[in-house]
Amino acid sequence: MPEKVVTRFAPSPTGYLHVGGARTALFNWLWARRSGGTFILRIEDTDLKRNTPTAMRQVMQDLRWLGIEWDEGPEVGGPNGPYLQSERLDFYNRYARQLLDAGQAYYCFETSEELDVMRAQAEAQKKGFIYPRPERFPSERDVEKARAEGRPVTVRFALPMEKPLVVNDLIRGRISFHPAELGGDFIILKSDGFPTYNFACVVDDYHMQITYVIRGQEHLMNTPGQKALWEALFPGSPTPHYTHMSVTVSDTGGKLSKRERPQTLRAAIEKVPDVDIEKLAEVGGITAGVLRSFLRGETTPDIPAIEAMANHLGVRLPEINIVDFFRSGYLPETMVNFLALLGWNPGDQREIMAVDELVRSFDLMRLTKSNSLFDRKKLLAFNTEHLRIEPPQKVLQHCKAYLREVGSPVQQADDATLARIIKLCEGARTFEDIERKSTFVFVDDRQIEFEEKAVQKVLFKDHGLEILGQVRQKLAALDPLTEQGIEEMLRGLAEERQVGLGKVAQPLRVALCGTTISLPIFDSVSLLGRERTLRRIDLTLERFGAQGQAP
Repeated sequence: MPEKVVTRFAPSPTGYLHVGGARTALFNWLWARRSGGTFILRIEDTDLKRNTPTAMRQVMQDLRWLGIEWDEGPEVGGPNGPYLQSERLDFYNRYARQLLDAGQAYYCFETSEELDVMRAQAEAQKKGFIYPRPERFPSERDVEKARAEGRPVTVRFALPMEKPLVVNDLIRGRISFHPAELGGDFIILKSDGFPTYNFACVVDDYHMQITYVIRGQEHLMNTPGQKALWEALFPGSPTPHYTHMSVTVSDTGGKLSKRERPQTLRAAIEKVPDVDIEKLAEVGGITAGVLRSFLRGETTPDIPAIEAMANHLGVRLPEINIVDFFRSGYLPETMVNFLALLGWNPGDQREIMAVDELVRSFDLMRLTKSNSLFDRKKLLAFNTEHLRIEPPQKVLQHCKAYLREVGSPVQQADDATLARIIKLCEGARTFEDIERKSTFVFVDDRQIEFEEKAVQKVLFKDHGLEILGQVRQKLAALDPLTEQGIEEMLRGLAEERQVGLGKVAQPLRVALCGTTISLPIFDSVSLLGRERTLRRIDLTLERFGAQGQAP
C-alpha cells in the first residue's frame, strides 16, 4: 500500500449506536489497524432537529465498550479538528462560496410545500423528480429580496449533467450512474445555514485526508454526487477508495433496523385490552398525545421512553443497539467477533476469533456482495463460547459492569464470590443467565418470589412439603455444613424415601429461590449459609404448609 491508510466513522448523534453502525465502525477500525493507519471518529451533527443530547456520549461509550478506540476525534483531539461538524461551519461556508463564485452552485428559494407540489406533478406524469435548474442563477440581490420576504434560502450544487458519473467500488467494481438518477441538483447548504450530509462529508474527508470510505450499501447512491462535488472542489486531488458493505438482514425478516424496537412495542400495546394511555405515557415521560401519535405510526419517541414503556408492560424488545446487547449480558469480544463476520470472512473455516486475530486477517477484498444474516441463535452460541475461553479476570470485570448497568442485587457480591458464581454457571449463554440463577442469594429472605408453576409441580406434588420438612431437620443437624455433607445428606434421604435425587433436591431449590432453576443445589445452600437456608425453608413451610398436599 503506497499511501497511508486513513479511515473514518462518522455517525450522526440522532440515536444510539445501531449494530449496523457498529459494523461500519469496526470494519474501518480493523482496516486502519491491519494497515498501520489512522482511524478517525467524526460526529456529523448538522441535523439540528434530530440530534439528541445523550446520543453522542452513548455512541462513544459503546465504541469504547467494543474496544474500538479512535486515533483522532472527540475527547482525543488531533491535527484535523474540530471533529464535530457543527464546529466546522467556516469550512463549509468557504467552499460553498467557492462553488457559487465559480458558477458551480446557486441559490434557490422554494418552500418545502412548493417542492412537494413539484414532486407530486412529476409523480402524476410518471416521471422521476429532477429539480429544474434555472436559466439564470439568482444573484446576491435576489437573496436579499428572498430573505426580506421570509423565504428559505438554500444553496444547490450544479451537478454535471453531460456525462455519466462513475464510481469505482473496491468490491462491486465500476458502477455508472446517469445524473438524472440522483434527482438533479441537490442542496449543499440548508436554509438554517448548516451543510447537508453530502456536502459536509466531502469537505471533511478531503481535509482529514481520508483515503478509504467504508460504509453501508445504502450510501451507494450518495457516492456519485459526492464524487462530483469532490472533483469540483478539489480538482486533481484523488478521491478516497470507496467500499460499500452488504446489507445485514434480520432473522425476523427484512433489513436489520433500529425501528424493530419501537415496532415491537407498538404491536405489544395494540394487544393489551383497555390499555391506560395516560398511565403508559406517564411511565414513558411523554404526553398521551405523543403516545397516540406513536400508535398511529406517525412519530417515534426517544429510545428511553420506548424502553420505559416496554419494561412497564413486561415486553422484551429485540436487541438492536449496541447498548441493548450490553444490557442483555453479551461480551464485547463476542459482538466484535460476530459483527466482523457479517459480510466478511477470513478465507478459511474460522469463526470464533480473538480481536488480534481479526486484525491480522482483515482484508477489504474479502468483503462479500451478498447480504448477511444477523442470526441471533448463532450470536448466543458465540457468546457461550467466548464466556468459556476469555480469561476469567476479563469475564469477571465485564460481568461486574453488566450487573451495575442493570442494577442487579448480585453486584453486592465480592470478587471471589462472583468469580465462584460465574464458574458454577459453566455453559451459561449470557450474563443475564448467570444473574437470573444467582439473584436469590442476594435478596432478602422474605422477598423471594415463588413461581406458581414451581409451587404446584414441586411443593404440592409427590409429598414435596413433607420432604422439605425432613430436609430442614437434617440440615439443622448437619455439622459442619459442607457441600459434600449436603450432597451426602440429600442422597441419603432420597435413598431412604426410595425416590430420585430430584424429588428431594427440587423442593429445597424452590424454597431457596422460588423456582426450579438456580445454581447447583449444594452450592446454593453453601452460598446462603445454614441460618438463611433454614429461614427460607421455614418461611416456605409457613406460607404453603397450610394449603396441604395435593394427592
